[in-house]
Amino acid sequence: MSRYDPSKIEPKWQKAWNDAGTFLATMERDRPKYYVLEMFPYPSGRIHIGHVRNYTMGDVIARYKKATGHNVLHPMGFDAFGMPAENAAMANGGHPSDWTYENIDTMVEQMKPLGFGIDWTRMFATCDPEYYGQQQALFLDFLDAGLIERKNAVVNWDPVDMTVLANEQVEDGKGWRSGAEVERKELTQWFFKISDYSDELLSALDGLDDWPAKVKLMQANWIGKSRGLQFAFGLVEPVGGHDRVEVYTTRPDTLLGASFVGISPDHPIAKQLEADNAEVRAFNEECRKGGTTAAEVETAEKRGFDTGLKVRHPFDTAAELPVYIANFILMDYGTGAIFGCPAHDERDLEFARKYELPVVSTFVPVDDEGHTRPEDGGAAYVPPKTDPVRYIAGFAGEEVQTGNEAIDAAIAFCEDKAVGQGVTKFRLRDWGLSRQRYWGCPIPVVHCDACGVVPEKKENLPVELPYDVSFDVPGNPLDRHPTWRDTPCPACGKPAKRETDTMDTFVDSSWYFARFTAPRAETPTSKAEAEYWMNVDQYIGGIEHAILHLLYSRFFARAMHITGHLPRKAIEPFNALFTQGMVTHAIYKTTSPEGRPVYHYPETVELRDGGAFLEDGTQVDVIPSAKMSKSKNNVVDPVEIIKQYGADTARWFVLSDSPPERDVEWTASGAEAAYKHLGRVWSLCDRIAEMDRAGGEGDDDLLREMHKTIRDVSNGVESFGFNAAIAKLYAFTNTLSKSKASHKAQREAVMVLAQLMAPMTPHLAEDIWAHQGGEGLIADAAWPEADEAMLVESSITLPIQINGKRKSEITVAKDASKEEVEKIALADDAVVRALDGAAPKKLIVVPGRIVNVVV
Repeated sequence: MSRYDPSKIEPKWQKAWNDAGTFLATMERDRPKYYVLEMFPYPSGRIHIGHVRNYTMGDVIARYKKATGHNVLHPMGFDAFGMPAENAAMANGGHPSDWTYENIDTMVEQMKPLGFGIDWTRMFATCDPEYYGQQQALFLDFLDAGLIERKNAVVNWDPVDMTVLANEQVEDGKGWRSGAEVERKELTQWFFKISDYSDELLSALDGLDDWPAKVKLMQANWIGKSRGLQFAFGLVEPVGGHDRVEVYTTRPDTLLGASFVGISPDHPIAKQLEADNAEVRAFNEECRKGGTTAAEVETAEKRGFDTGLKVRHPFDTAAELPVYIANFILMDYGTGAIFGCPAHDERDLEFARKYELPVVSTFVPVDDEGHTRPEDGGAAYVPPKTDPVRYIAGFAGEEVQTGNEAIDAAIAFCEDKAVGQGVTKFRLRDWGLSRQRYWGCPIPVVHCDACGVVPEKKENLPVELPYDVSFDVPGNPLDRHPTWRDTPCPACGKPAKRETDTMDTFVDSSWYFARFTAPRAETPTSKAEAEYWMNVDQYIGGIEHAILHLLYSRFFARAMHITGHLPRKAIEPFNALFTQGMVTHAIYKTTSPEGRPVYHYPETVELRDGGAFLEDGTQVDVIPSAKMSKSKNNVVDPVEIIKQYGADTARWFVLSDSPPERDVEWTASGAEAAYKHLGRVWSLCDRIAEMDRAGGEGDDDLLREMHKTIRDVSNGVESFGFNAAIAKLYAFTNTLSKSKASHKAQREAVMVLAQLMAPMTPHLAEDIWAHQGGEGLIADAAWPEADEAMLVESSITLPIQINGKRKSEITVAKDASKEEVEKIALADDAVVRALDGAAPKKLIVVPGRIVNVVV
């Protein structure tokens, strides 16, 4: 008997697929297409076991769809721009381009041995000039279509790295790379006008039936549709031409509880005041050092500056409210001004207590019968808007109302009195794409003293990044590169300067799926290829991309349709979305003499006697099922796994141990068990090939189980129930190993087993297929179909109870008569022993359920 040796099997079949062009994707209009895509990786330099799980899931779907007659597109690329490459260049003295392409080469070298059925000829990196040149062409088309504008905005500014940071790059109020305190700064920036599509992006979520509900909810909350009241407080004394403070509120029902008005440090009135008041200017500048994320604003200490200004309450003009500049109000939310109702907003309450402002309730809790119940005096009372409360300072209608009812009443009242108007607003803001860094896609515009901002001509694209840059001083190297920066104006030919900002890397990943349809086209897309291949039928990736990447991609698809680069059907580019869980691993930790934690690699730890030990016998603490992290040394290197067990073992294990939407813990024992099972399958194949061709019994029983397995595995793969499908394959392997059926039936069964395992363990499946004399490659073979006739049960198993206790069971024909069942039951060994030659006192047959014997 030969031994299962993946080190020989796997390279052989990878070469065979490559030589045959098995996974090359070309348009074939007579076949249904299927486009499966996993979110492409950042070229960090090494793949991890999470990559293996993610791309194996996509590969299972791709191989299955190919076997079921689809023309499959399954591409791969790299999301290659961004700060990590600049960090590496500064740390190591190299160049971001060299670092990136070396990492891509390494990762491709690591990925190919996993046997993914990918069309590698379509591979690109977003840092390829060929790719980002087409991205620049899209920018120009979007600009021409009015989808992009240049305007002033308050941004997160890193004063050390001298660059704008996205909210995600601000950690605890500090820049993720420099560690410097982030400031709020007003800059002129380029923006995609995504906010114009807020309502459409929100309402279209309802049509995404094959997206996870939690992802759609996260996007809906991020877009943040709300109905509220827009109105104005009149200033008692105008300042600098301002006689009013515009406010938008989603809780107009609390307006009668207002005790102050707050404005952003970037509000026009605050800027007017700081121009003439050093104290105001110092406060505003201090506020601008804080971050702009909602989380940072919520958690920061609430601070205010009493401007001395007063406003009149719209319903009681004798009542005057103080105006504060407040550090928790952002200019890009609402109008940059709020009224504070401390009784019903925790943030306002904190502020009011600090500055000794009144706290006035507008409603109080009620019990189930509508009776007033005591409030919690230590906190603001903020019930859900759907809860009934008793309004003690309401606008109209019943005293007991839900918040939503009272809000509608307040808007109607204010509109009737011409105080304000009901307005629908969205939380979603325009997408700022400008970044002051080198390693990104250059924005293709030129600044000319004579002509202003001038788009670059398309024939001059790509505007390539210069290679000869230095990172020896902070800031954007493009600002210091005169031979690149200085250029003739495309309009008048006079000396001008290029835009030195580059694009946010979210831009790069917002249209790559469309480029994969025609990666070498001389335009962003080929209309024919996009019409054929789009949409992505199945998109797979992590939940961490649920909001920005997916939302930006949805906007980009719409913009590409408007500018003629995608068909109408592709404005929602991903038909189905699956978010997979992580691969985790135990953390092994000891403590140093100084009290610091010391983390140990899994391969240095021996598990025995119910504990974990180092080579010298030191017992280590075990933190189970933790997210893999290089800092905790609990990562598993797929390259080493492939060397030890083979790619098929890695693929089988990451699919088999947990539902794909949940985390799976990688364990050495689990990998070892998977390897042994695949070896058992190979040995089973080897035994069947050598068995006697004559005789055998139970062919129908084996083939019936085979067809059930075809049905169950097909259903499992179709529904992303990979672990359930693998459980069926384990069971059928056991059935086949115990079968006494003929060689012909067992050969048919093992070849079907290979076909069903092929999406998960493609190398082993190919070898079994070839070993049993299968025609061609199993990767090209049609998926087996379950015979419906074989799925109909011809027999059933009935338990036998003797004097009320289950003692045996019998198998009878499904349509057997009562008399036939009685005859078979009386011949059962357990019944014969119990009767001991006597006749039964009672013999009761419940058809299809049970046989009761009373002796």
